[in-house]
Amino acid sequence: MKTLYPFTLILSLSFFVSSFSSIENDLVSYKKTATIATVYNHSDNNNIEEISNDFFKRYSDLKKYKSDVMSLYKKRTLGTIWFDEDNINEFGSVLYEKAKKTNDLVVPYQKEIDDLFSSSETKLSKTDADMLLSSLYIAYAKKSNSDAGKKVSYDAMLTDFLNYSTIEEATASTAENVKVEYDQYYKLQDVLKKYKKLDHSNKWKPIVPEETPYKDLRPDAVSGTIAQVRTRLFLLGDLKSDSKSNVYDRELMDAVMKYKVRNGFKPNYILAEEHIKEMNVPLTDKMETLQLNMERCRAISAQIASSDEYVLVNVPSYELIYVKNGKVQLTSSVFVGAPLTKTTIFNSEIDRIVFSPYWTVPQSIVNNELKSKIASDKNYLAEKNMEIVNGQVRQKPGPDNSLGLVKFMFPNPDDIYLHDTPSKTLFDFEKRTFSHGCINVKMAKELAVAMLKDYPEWTTAKIDKAMEGKTENSFKLAKKVPIYITYFTSLVNENGEIGFFQDVYERDSELNKTLSPKAEVVTN
Repeated sequence: MKTLYPFTLILSLSFFVSSFSSIENDLVSYKKTATIATVYNHSDNNNIEEISNDFFKRYSDLKKYKSDVMSLYKKRTLGTIWFDEDNINEFGSVLYEKAKKTNDLVVPYQKEIDDLFSSSETKLSKTDADMLLSSLYIAYAKKSNSDAGKKVSYDAMLTDFLNYSTIEEATASTAENVKVEYDQYYKLQDVLKKYKKLDHSNKWKPIVPEETPYKDLRPDAVSGTIAQVRTRLFLLGDLKSDSKSNVYDRELMDAVMKYKVRNGFKPNYILAEEHIKEMNVPLTDKMETLQLNMERCRAISAQIASSDEYVLVNVPSYELIYVKNGKVQLTSSVFVGAPLTKTTIFNSEIDRIVFSPYWTVPQSIVNNELKSKIASDKNYLAEKNMEIVNGQVRQKPGPDNSLGLVKFMFPNPDDIYLHDTPSKTLFDFEKRTFSHGCINVKMAKELAVAMLKDYPEWTTAKIDKAMEGKTENSFKLAKKVPIYITYFTSLVNENGEIGFFQDVYERDSELNKTLSPKAEVVTN
């Protein structure tokens, strides 16, 4: 999907990052690289037992925790609990902080645990480090159970602990004296609270289409499906009241349009099957998406808070904004890399604008796409306005150049850049993953004009002449412009309306596995 609603709300991240940078630094300072050792093979119970016996032989004072600790690993699909690759994850950091603040909690080998979070290098293997933290967790859980006077299985407690709310609570307790004026993180959090309340109300019922097979519903249609859609949009806030009417009337048309715009669908009144499916996504899934994107807010570079000028591209919503002096100057649709040639998520700085550019064709495209065409048609290069220079195929400047009439360059190892495109009709699609990785900008000329306003020599007439497609003209910016390529699958717009966008690169599922791996019972 795409978003057709400008998301000046990204500016709100500036407030969040400024307020939370110190908190995040505290957590990050605890993350520590450990020596990579054997990781548990959960398909082999003998391997688990061998590792267990070896560890608790060397750390004999922890033997009383052995059965409880190993029960945690036997029900997990991933080898470690407290590590993301080679670094202690945020849950490990929060556990350490919570344990330190627990009265009368005495844990053997505290010095070794402290060393994991100190600035000095640890000599522990990742396996030992993870099992030490699991032992700390069991000690902490036993103490928490005892203080609360309740009996809860440690496996169940761990499932609850390895959740977003753990980090939220830790962050909130650290920042309770910090006043946050306005930011995307808390906007998503507010929506999350509303969705939780709605989920608990039991009012959310699946929409069951009356039509079989389903047929698109249009204004003035009469159907039981319409009444169900009306109720759904009322619950979501797109309708102020629910008349229960099964007639697709003017009131519902406005609500459908509102729903489509904020969620990035084409702005029309047709209710297709895909829209019903989207409305039927369980609230639990929506809440999970909100939590994932709250986590992404935490990772946005603090630089954006101090940037008075920047370009931001959000891949899932296929949109670019250009901000200057704290205000959005331009919003444009984009299309991005296909699933096999994904656009990389990173930050950099735009340092050059190139008008009427040559396009040096990547060798991979030459090998995979052009060689056979050139071999079968001797006029292919000439017809495509291409030439071979120093053994490389390049396309000459012109209106049909694959980069269009302007490109924006910024250093990065993947050779990704923003550029114009002659394929304007591709912007009419909702899912716009067409490129080999670069970001194609619908309003590329307008972006160039906006970015060059502080350069008097670059008049509109000069820009028009530079974009005639005859001679390449490269201009180095005196002041580099930060660019942020982001991946948010949910955002709250400036009117407080939530939008959900397609997880085009399946990064939500990857992040979710990292933050909250699902348990799997291992049987003999």
